[in-house]
Amino acid sequence: MEDTVLVVNCGSSSLKLALFDGQHRKLASAVAERLNQNDAFARIAGDKDTIPLKPGTSHNAALEAMVSAFRDRQLITSVPAAIGHRVVHGGETFREAVLIDEGVISAIEACAGLAPLHNPVNLSGIRATLALFPGVPQAAVFDTAFHQTLPKHAFLYALPEAWYQHWGVRRYGFHGTSHAFMAAEAARLLARTPATTSVISAHLGNGCSVTAIRDGSSVDTSMGLTPLEGLVMGTRSGDVDPGLFDFLRSKGVAADEVHRVLNQESGLLGLSGQTNDMRSLCELADHGHEPSRTAIDVFCFRLARYIGAMMASLRHLDALVFTGGIGENSARVRQDTISHLHLMGFELSEDLNKHHGKFSDRRIDSAGSRFPVLVIPTNEELAIAREASRLAGAADPASPPPVTR
Repeated sequence: MEDTVLVVNCGSSSLKLALFDGQHRKLASAVAERLNQNDAFARIAGDKDTIPLKPGTSHNAALEAMVSAFRDRQLITSVPAAIGHRVVHGGETFREAVLIDEGVISAIEACAGLAPLHNPVNLSGIRATLALFPGVPQAAVFDTAFHQTLPKHAFLYALPEAWYQHWGVRRYGFHGTSHAFMAAEAARLLARTPATTSVISAHLGNGCSVTAIRDGSSVDTSMGLTPLEGLVMGTRSGDVDPGLFDFLRSKGVAADEVHRVLNQESGLLGLSGQTNDMRSLCELADHGHEPSRTAIDVFCFRLARYIGAMMASLRHLDALVFTGGIGENSARVRQDTISHLHLMGFELSEDLNKHHGKFSDRRIDSAGSRFPVLVIPTNEELAIAREASRLAGAADPASPPPVTR
């Protein structure tokens, strides 16, 4: 057994692997995309050549091929000390990461109805690595676990109570691993402890969510029963009036088609009619494409509204944090969002924002800002590796502490 940690992240049609050493430094990573489709492919980061995959390759087969490629390149020479899995939905069962056993697998299966596109493929990854590495401690790290501290007034919908009691209809929240990492990193940068740090964390990628974190614990978040609620996202609509379903039914559009469009053809893609990529939208907007400009405006205004709403759940605010691919790299999105929040006292430094806080201890606020504003790169893979090591008892004493929850 070697002192490494393997991290497995199965998406609905993708698979990401990352290998860390005993001090949680990344050794290698790989990604497979378009799984279960005819043009499936996989590649190790830094390699020009792809890993051969057959048309229609499943998550199981892709994982086996990627592990075999790691072995061929001597990246894995023995069995890892621990394996960590991202699992999207843990329902109310899991409040923290856990070592995987048959009971945990059954509980993840029971939550599959709440995340039908993700939990089944998360389980595929778990079963594949259990077969490839029997006897190696494996941990499940849940997107929803960090949000299990939400108070009842924040997680309940104004719906018949029986729907919650019988079917678990409530706000669960997602991106919890990223938001927990933000809480710990913000506390470190502000020279505080996580248990005394309160931040608003904005995770902005193809999926987007914002979370109010009070004294290290999640107390409100924008995503709900599913990852569809809340902010405008790459292809997801975020908040819409539920009456939309009845209205569109009267136009001959079936509910399952509305659901598909809200998840796959809405958000930035739907508004712009062009793309879900924020970089491309900014270029199009700069060249006079009005729908792209509108998409950016709607995205930033919705985000600002949610940041303002999160203030209601906090007693004080130590920082607003931007993370995720858009949050970390789009100075325009950050500036346009903050422009709606002057009444609350947020102000950005144009120069620090332009450089994404890289030369200013991650701060991009101006001297006159009422609150610090930070840009912190997220690292969900590292957070999962730390949790897997902690649970397996395999962490090096000299390595950084696990993410505090």
